[in-house]
Amino acid sequence: MAETVRPYEHLQIGDPARRARVARVELDTITDTASGQQIGAAALAEKLRDVRVLFVGEEHTNGEFHRVQLAAIAALHAAGRKVILGLEMFPWDPQPALDRWSRGELTETQFLDQSRWYEVWSHHFGHYREIFAFARDNRLRIVGLNAPREVVRDVRAKGFDALAPEIRRRMPPTIDLGNAEHRALVQSYFDADDLLHAKMTAEQQEGVYRAQVTWDASMGWQAGQALSTPSDPREIVVVLIGGGHVAYGLGAERQLRSAFEGRTATLLPVTVSNGAKRTEVSAAYANFLWGVPQTAQPTLPVLGVSLMGRIGQEPTKVIQIDAGSTADLAGVKVGDVLRELDGAKIDGTAALQRKIGDYRWGDSAKLRLERDNQSLTLPIDFRRRTD
Repeated sequence: MAETVRPYEHLQIGDPARRARVARVELDTITDTASGQQIGAAALAEKLRDVRVLFVGEEHTNGEFHRVQLAAIAALHAAGRKVILGLEMFPWDPQPALDRWSRGELTETQFLDQSRWYEVWSHHFGHYREIFAFARDNRLRIVGLNAPREVVRDVRAKGFDALAPEIRRRMPPTIDLGNAEHRALVQSYFDADDLLHAKMTAEQQEGVYRAQVTWDASMGWQAGQALSTPSDPREIVVVLIGGGHVAYGLGAERQLRSAFEGRTATLLPVTVSNGAKRTEVSAAYANFLWGVPQTAQPTLPVLGVSLMGRIGQEPTKVIQIDAGSTADLAGVKVGDVLRELDGAKIDGTAALQRKIGDYRWGDSAKLRLERDNQSLTLPIDFRRRTD
């Protein structure tokens, strides 16, 4: 398996005390980037004893990253902390399904239905299953942190001043859009051959950046607001969030700290290439770095298609197919209309992702679609990409 190059792990930005140093990360160990010390999960919990908000980054479809998240949560719980799970996956609107799950009142199927998991998030629930099971079994409180999509859309188009006062109060009193290092970080996540981003006008790119800051500001601020009043020092909000919002402390953590008195910290998994003893990244990348093995991605099945939004009564059409994906190997083509997967009706992305959640790598299925007004059934095999 070829090593993945991640230029964003090697930037000289962030904490001035660490930005000029590198941190050595070894498989299945945790590196404290302040001291360079390598520690275990129990020692990590001790070092976090006065932290009130911990941001734990993830690659959404990488099971090794979710294993780290669960291990950190379990270590904090074992140390006697009152863990609150803060989730990027859900908007900040009240979510009764999250409370009911924590109380053990819902089956997994009921939770997926009532929380609308595959509508608000879409990624395979299997990536998060063990984390949610731990939260349920230990009655951990779970809160959604993200801004609703319409809020992000409004800020992207019109800016923060366009937000209604009740929405604006969901974010920090001051939102920083002028940090050059954060802009450099966001830019580093776009590939050099990202044609979509390259074709954007300066105004469109600024809208994309405002959207990123909207996520950072809302999720960071809502994480701090999840703590009890009056303060309970045993509480810690563990935020499960994309790594781009965590890196170098420039995203959600920075937006929260502008008006938050408690201590915060960041934890990021770092992939160690197969056969390597260690890897090196910028010591400013996060407060703590956890070495994980390189594995085929994504960890759980995807079909590998993008669908056009539903128009009237017409089902969605395939508008993009990932090269080498399950759909590509099965012969799905752009313009096909997906109808059924193993008999389950496919009327949009949520329905498709929900059904894909039933499969594991190596499973087979039958996909019924329409092509040029003709019905066609394709056998598909869920296989990992090896490139």
